[in-house]
Formats: sequence, structure tokens, C-alpha cells
Amino acid sequence: MKSVSNKFLVSAKGCAVYFFSGKQSVVYYSASVVRTPYHVVDPSPWPMIMGANLWGVAAMFICWVNEISLDSLYWGIPLFVLTFYSWVRDIINEATFQGFHTEKVQSGLTLGFILFLISELMLFFSFFWAFFHSALSSSVEIGCCWPPVGLECLDWSKVPLHNTALLVASSASITLSHNYLQWGDIWVAAATYIATLGLSVMFIKNQYEEYAWSSFSISDGVYGSCFFMLTGLHGLHVIGGTCGLVFCFVRMMLLQFSSEHHVALTLAIWYWHFVDIVWLGLFFIIYIWGS
Repeated sequence: MKSVSNKFLVSAKGCAVYFFSGKQSVVYYSASVVRTPYHVVDPSPWPMIMGANLWGVAAMFICWVNEISLDSLYWGIPLFVLTFYSWVRDIINEATFQGFHTEKVQSGLTLGFILFLISELMLFFSFFWAFFHSALSSSVEIGCCWPPVGLECLDWSKVPLHNTALLVASSASITLSHNYLQWGDIWVAAATYIATLGLSVMFIKNQYEEYAWSSFSISDGVYGSCFFMLTGLHGLHVIGGTCGLVFCFVRMMLLQFSSEHHVALTLAIWYWHFVDIVWLGLFFIIYIWGS
């Protein structure tokens, strides 16, 4: 027994002894509060607001495609950015400062991200399937050959090979940065991280210049459609992966990642490796075999 005040005593066995007017009363209570390893998220307005923002972005895209005035829809862009910032801020607070992202929560996030990568793989597989179908069973309209007659393909030994070297090097450098973070050397990790970001920017620049120099466009038959759909979709994923890496780099510089707790960075690195693997498939199938 230890005295808490002159009116009651607290027992380590899970009971409180109260004294009222010289009489003793015993009240039993739970000595420990059991905390669930799962995170029950508090009610948040961000999903509803984000849904409205995405509707506005979709409406803007439809108006832009159909050459309709969209002056009244510009509100969607700043509201989207503000909602995204607020939502991510809440997630960072829950994960970093409130400690809600337990090992069980991190396991769930990792599993969800793996399923997301599988869905992305199926998306690319569908377009690869279209490319293979068109190449292996060429129709009369394109000359019964592949590539179609009159189409000049890009040389795989120039910009595509350079881009391949850039992505492979960036994959190696981000892995090295992750290892240095796990070893506790934050500054070397930051240096190799910056090298990764530089390589990704160079890849995006080369891809843009390749599109500018190309002798065919997305409207030049099935080859142009498959080529620009696959490489353009991959380019959008590279841009998204670069944004994710920049976001994690800022958090790393703010010391929000430790050598043991950095699940967001791990998932961003996984995504970057996925982008790298997809590009290798593009390089060997589209640029070399398909040309």
C-alpha cells in the first residue's frame, strides 16, 4: 500500500481503499489498461474533401479535353494541395509523434502497399499484352509486319540505354542510402539520397527529349499507341516515385526517421525498385525486341 492522499490509499493489487468519515471502503479497479496494437483512426474530414477535390480535377480534365472554359473549376487545384498537405500532416503526427504506428500497423501498411504494387504490375501487364498481341499477330492494315511499314523506331543504344543506366544506378544509390541510414550515418545517407534524386531528374529530362525527337506520335497506329502509353505511363510513375523520394528526404532531414523506424522510406524505395524493374522490361521488350 502507498498513500496517495489523506483520503484514500492505492494498492498495487488492483484496489483502492477510500476513507470517508473514518469508515473504510474498498473499490476494485483494473491495475493496467490494455492497449490494442491496432490504430483506430479518429473521424477525419479529409477523405470526403479529397473526393470532392478529385471530382473537380476530373471535371477540369474533361473541360480541357473538350475545349470548354474551366475558369470556375480552378478552385480544385489549391484545395487539392491544401487537403493533401493536411491529410499527410495528420498521418505524420500519428506515426512520428503520437506513436500510433505500432509493428502491427506497419505490417498492415506494408501488406497494403504490396497489394498496390501487384495491382500496378497488372496495369502494366495489360499494356504489354496489347503490345505482344499486335507484334505477334500483325494485321494487314499495318503491312503484316512489326514494326509497321514506314515507321522509324528509336535506336535503343542511345537515349534508352542511357536511361537504363540512370535508373539502375539510382536503384543502387537509394539502396546504399537506406543501408547507411540503418547504420546510423545520416549524412552519408543524405549524400547518396541526393545522388538518387539527381539521377531521377536526368531520366525525366531524357525521356522528355526523346519524345520531342521522336519521328512518330501516339496517333501513328497501334505501335505509336502502345509505345507512348507504356513509356508515358512509366514516366508518370517515375515522376510520382521522385515526389515520394523527395517527401521522404525532407522527413529524413527533419530527423523523423530513425535507423529502425522508417517504414515510409522503405515503401518509397520499394516503389522505386518496382519502377526500375518495369523499365528493364520496357527496354528489352519495346526498344530492343519490339523494334
